[in-house]
Amino acid sequence: MDVVDESAMTNEAAFARACLSLVGGVNSPVRSFNSVGGVPFFVREGHGSYVIDVEGRRYLDYIQSYGAIIHGHGDPRISSAIEEAARKGTTFGAPTLGEVMLAEQIKAKVPGVELVRLTSSGTEATMTALRLARGATGRSKIIKFEGCYHGHSDALLAASGSGVASLGLPASVGVTPAAVHDTVVLPYNEVPQIGEDVAAVIVEPVAANMGLVPPEPAFLSQLRALTTQAGALLIFDEVITGFRVADGGASTLFGITPDLWCFGKVIGGGLPVGALAGREELMVQLAPTGPVYQAGTLSGNPLATAAGVVALEQLSLSSYRKLTGRAEQLSLGLTKVIQEADLAVQVQRVNSLLGIFFADEPVTNYRQAVASVERGIYPYFFHAMLRRGVALAPGPYEILFPGLAHSVDDIDKTIDIASAAAVEARDLWHRTGRG
Repeated sequence: MDVVDESAMTNEAAFARACLSLVGGVNSPVRSFNSVGGVPFFVREGHGSYVIDVEGRRYLDYIQSYGAIIHGHGDPRISSAIEEAARKGTTFGAPTLGEVMLAEQIKAKVPGVELVRLTSSGTEATMTALRLARGATGRSKIIKFEGCYHGHSDALLAASGSGVASLGLPASVGVTPAAVHDTVVLPYNEVPQIGEDVAAVIVEPVAANMGLVPPEPAFLSQLRALTTQAGALLIFDEVITGFRVADGGASTLFGITPDLWCFGKVIGGGLPVGALAGREELMVQLAPTGPVYQAGTLSGNPLATAAGVVALEQLSLSSYRKLTGRAEQLSLGLTKVIQEADLAVQVQRVNSLLGIFFADEPVTNYRQAVASVERGIYPYFFHAMLRRGVALAPGPYEILFPGLAHSVDDIDKTIDIASAAAVEARDLWHRTGRG
């Protein structure tokens, strides 16, 4: 096999080579530039708040592996933990103390969690949550909300956000009608009627895959009351919000305790991991103690658990104050400079998460998010920022992840760059005749 000299490689050449072996040149659709045009940059390395591509260009990074990174790229504490674990072996197919320690961390930080099942991804966690909910209740129907993305399992791909929305794919392509027959899709932020045939309601407590859409004040509490009344389970998909918006995640932030939690991203310290968590009476229905089957060869991988334990250990209340402060500084600054460029914008924020909608009014649901994206401003803004050295996600339904490695100077720099980028985006947008 040829040795790749990354120092002599261009992004265009890397992408051309990738397209010969990888579908679309990428391994996840959200990494493609299909929705914004152009060729993706190929990352060579990352340090703190920055990534460097194969051409040596340095970008201030707000993708942060779509939220999996919270301490910054190449955090030395996490890297050391991974190196030490790797020297002992990479996977065993047998229990390890690292799995126990990560589960203990999750239990300690999230009130209401009594038992944990580790998986290799957030998708596996949500898929297992539905199976467990159906097994525990003896019911079949699941309620989800438009624009909420819960991974790529068949039953949850109905009306999803994230990459499905960005690529304009019908959610049922390749998914049989039977697979989504028992999935009921309703507008986010509208409280549903919950019948006696509903096993569970699954929700992102803060919608973060259709841009950033906060829950209405009573939305989550009413979901909690109505699921309890109907004998259905409430599942919080906290793959993004977990250990990101608060020490105990969104359930702690809003004071709402679901029956089941799904975690991912932050809990792996940058390595692949997921987790399903909940009350003991529910969780013991998973095999081997119960009849609901779930398994995974690499679940609780020792490298991922070592990284995750260190990542969670380093998070404190002061960490979240810092994260929220950086995000607030960024959201206020972006709002100001984009509005000064005569572009309507809503920079919506929940603690350390924020998203950009080019819209006249606050966005509260998926249909409004789609209308904002269809105005067509985001691709121009994205490329204007990228050319100036700031990397946002190429998908217009993704959000920004300011992290603990982003300094005040980083935020100020981003705002200054956004001022010029917004003017460029406005001018290019007007030339299309749409503005």
